[in-house]
Amino acid sequence: MTAGVVGFGLRSWLHHRATGDHGYRCTPATPGTPPWWSQVLSGVGLALGGLAPLLAALGVAGPVGRLATAPVFCAGLAVAVAGYAGVFAAQQAMGRSWRVGVAVEERTALVTGGVFGLVRNPVYTSLLIGMAGTVVMVPGWLPLLAWALAFTGIELQVRTVEEPYLVRIHGAAYLAYAARVGRFLPGVGRVAAAGPAGADAGRGTR
Repeated sequence: MTAGVVGFGLRSWLHHRATGDHGYRCTPATPGTPPWWSQVLSGVGLALGGLAPLLAALGVAGPVGRLATAPVFCAGLAVAVAGYAGVFAAQQAMGRSWRVGVAVEERTALVTGGVFGLVRNPVYTSLLIGMAGTVVMVPGWLPLLAWALAFTGIELQVRTVEEPYLVRIHGAAYLAYAARVGRFLPGVGRVAAAGPAGADAGRGTR
């Protein structure tokens, strides 16, 4: 819950203070399409992920047996804190280009430096790391389901919404960037430089 307040509430406030814009974009999607599913799955996953520790404390979908030890909890907490801190840091690194959602008519600067020189989507990478920390903190079916839903939704969002948008707006500059920098992990999910001008959809990666 705190991570959500910091990562989205505080970040939006800081963005509005600097630019006069809250940074949120509504991206309508046709029900049943991949972009629509990306919103549904990631939204449900993030909501469940935020509720999982509380539900575990109440004994609902709680920890799995002997995995729920104090050292394991502390390790998970450390991973969660590091992940959510990474979310905020990556959002800050985007500067005025930070957005939640995509407005198809809008053009923002392509950020490729700093942590964006390691992976193309460090906000999502850090978010999934933070949620993985929650899975370790309260090991059970609910946080694991939340992580899986969020991961699937994020994959769909990146591949079917964000990457096609970035190719359309930035063209060759984005394709060159995507050819040398991995999607979520360094070197993994790079787009072949000679590949189609769109999200690779599993093709043309190395």
